[in-house]
Amino acid sequence: MTRWQNVGRDADEGPRDVLIVNSHVRIPRTELDVRATRSSGPGGQHVNTSSTKIELRWQPSASVALSESQRDRVVIALASKLDTDGWLRLTASEHRSQLQNRDAAESRLVAMLKGALVVPKVRRATKPTYTSKVKRLESKSQRSDVKQKRKRVTGDD
Repeated sequence: MTRWQNVGRDADEGPRDVLIVNSHVRIPRTELDVRATRSSGPGGQHVNTSSTKIELRWQPSASVALSESQRDRVVIALASKLDTDGWLRLTASEHRSQLQNRDAAESRLVAMLKGALVVPKVRRATKPTYTSKVKRLESKSQRSDVKQKRKRVTGDD
């Protein structure tokens, strides 16, 4: 048995054998390395005796679920969160249940990937319309008139 293994779920559970990110990306759970450890912090006897903290690892550069362009986009977007070997590591220990912590870690992974896979909209340069130019110049001249009228009147006394 290896240190990193699938904990809590069997690989042959049917629809639960993939992690659905969006309509195009489905990560097989076999790509996820999951380990259960003991949580830290307060919690009394329960936290001292049960391994409910989940550490989930995934390597986007080796994933077969992503196309080449998606893989590049994810690696660039999540570069600060990857370790030196290219693994993304998420931990969840907010629940008392191992299954709930696993679901929390997986939902965080899905949220990260959804954000990383968004293709930014290409900006097209546009010109201001004739009307917007005229309105801009009119508002500038009105503002100039207001400021001119505030000045001290000199001369004809």
